Amino acid sequence: MNAGSSTVFTGGRIFTGHPGGPRFVEALAVSGGRIVALGHDDEVRRAAGPAAAVVDLGGAFAMPGFADVHNHHALAGRSALFELQVSPTASLDELLAAVRGRAAALGPEDWLVGGAWGSTLLDEISTADALNRLDAAAGGRPVMLADDSRHNRWVSSRALALAGIGDGFVPEGGGVALRDPGTGTLTGVLLEAAGIPVAEVQARAGGLDAAQHRAASKKGVELLSGFGVTAFQDAAASLDILRALKALDDDGELDAWVVSSVLVNDEIFGFSPVGDELIAHAEQFRSTHHRPDFVKIFLDGVPPARTGAFLEPYLADDAHGDHFRGHSTMTPDELYDWLHRTARRGLSAKIHCTGDASAREVLDVVERLRAEGVTARYQIAHGQFVADADIPRFARLRVDADISPFLWFPGVIPDAIAAVLPAERASRMQPNRALLDSGAVLAGGSDWPVSESPNPWEGIEGLVTRADPLGRASGTLWKEQAIRLEEAIGVFTLSAATSMGLGDETGSLAAGKSADFVVLDQDPFDGDPTNLHRIIVAETWFAGRRVH
Repeated sequence: MNAGSSTVFTGGRIFTGHPGGPRFVEALAVSGGRIVALGHDDEVRRAAGPAAAVVDLGGAFAMPGFADVHNHHALAGRSALFELQVSPTASLDELLAAVRGRAAALGPEDWLVGGAWGSTLLDEISTADALNRLDAAAGGRPVMLADDSRHNRWVSSRALALAGIGDGFVPEGGGVALRDPGTGTLTGVLLEAAGIPVAEVQARAGGLDAAQHRAASKKGVELLSGFGVTAFQDAAASLDILRALKALDDDGELDAWVVSSVLVNDEIFGFSPVGDELIAHAEQFRSTHHRPDFVKIFLDGVPPARTGAFLEPYLADDAHGDHFRGHSTMTPDELYDWLHRTARRGLSAKIHCTGDASAREVLDVVERLRAEGVTARYQIAHGQFVADADIPRFARLRVDADISPFLWFPGVIPDAIAAVLPAERASRMQPNRALLDSGAVLAGGSDWPVSESPNPWEGIEGLVTRADPLGRASGTLWKEQAIRLEEAIGVFTLSAATSMGLGDETGSLAAGKSADFVVLDQDPFDGDPTNLHRIIVAETWFAGRRVH
């Protein structure tokens, strides 16, 4: 479609998702990448003019493009192009078989990198025997495998040696190196920051060059386009990722709005630089469709590794006793300092919180900032667990709930959480109905590739049914917190776009907005909600261009 011409899309059922406007329209007109008119077919054609091209939707359903408030597009692209991919549902034998197959195609000193092993394997791989099996499967090569949360790693003996990690290793930054309960020797399982030395060695030996980083970002965006995602927030952007996004946009190849969250602290990735040095560079990578408008703070870890921060204790175990609650990575004063300083630079913040104690710490600090007149946008990322008393504070303090329903379907991660928290607490994850009713902004994110797929329909179905859309696990999770279909669609369109600061550009169909929309193979409002995950995005249009 010529950028200067007008095109009318008609002949289908078009859902606008725009508050205050018509719910459905017959046609919309696009010119210069923007929506210039929408409404009844005849009035839209008149507004577009007699020279306008016409696209007949053939009775199909069209709606706003999806917005994903939390993913790691470049990591997903890198995994697809350069790494071993394993399902987190794989057994240990299946994981080792995949390693063996990959190793056969590598040189004797090449690194084998990939994932994701399921959190439910943690006990099984935390033995000297399992490490010996990994070493054998890899043929003695250095191996670094991430878990399903991407917070933890299982690495081979060769990787440990290259990173200088021996039996006397004491991790920095709150990480933990797990040891065999019988022998006391390292097992290669490195939790949180304990894995960073290995990641740093691997990056020096076998990391990506600038062209590969660009290819990884391009691949990630391409995969997202296939699922109808036209706007997303990268939840942990490095200097390489910022550079790749800018290069793509400058070349006219960035087919989505992207908001980057630059890392304040790095508990898991091993990126460099982070913090003030990275923040100082971020602005130079701003472009038409790329906005480095957020910082990212890891305030805790993940519950299965007992690194999430909770108000009440985990289940007792030998290593932690019966009063262990986890801990935050920053004191309230340290968190305040970062949020205050970055707000002065015009930056908002995405703050990773998986436990209710870390979520409360954010709310307490934001309350202090709001009293001082700070207006920056704040997102609590994940927020699986929120104390009842804190739910109303989200709306009152204008803190958005960045939710990832992909991570709380009945399945691997909830099962791993249920192994470390009392049942009555483990079952009360993601109070979405309560948050929505309180007036909070719920912004949908996939956390892909922590989730296996960024398909928004899987997240939407999970919000509506509170069940696993793919039928991998039975039952429902706190079904009282289900929300309605139109609300769930809003979570993955306008609410997510608004949360990342793009609500005026995208997320709904209205005159003046970017022409970002999808054409589906079926009407989501006309069918069984347990089949929502089967919906296929036939076409994705971004800024008036068909990108899928």
